Amino acid sequence: MNKPDLQKLINAAASGKRPHFFSDHDVDRLLSIVWAMAAELAVTRERLDTVERLLAKRALLDRAAIDAYRPDGAAAAERGQWQMEYLSRLLRVLQQEVDALQREVR
Repeated sequence: MNKPDLQKLINAAASGKRPHFFSDHDVDRLLSIVWAMAAELAVTRERLDTVERLLAKRALLDRAAIDAYRPDGAAAAERGQWQMEYLSRLLRVLQQEVDALQREVR
């Protein structure tokens, strides 16, 4: 199976103009980033809570073991890759504006 170009998916722009809520467009950009972070965090916290509760209920793992965990090299590398992709999603609004400015210059 061909993997889609992840960076293209991350930077995909919605059609139409980006809505502006404040007179300062920088505030709008920052708000977009904050909301993207809030959405990511909300989903992550809910899923993490589910996993921890299921593990504890089945007596497979307690929360203290989760707190004490230290990733090995492979896990750390995988987390690092995820973090880069996450930051790309969060900063997508800024990247899209840079791309738009570059298209205007051409």
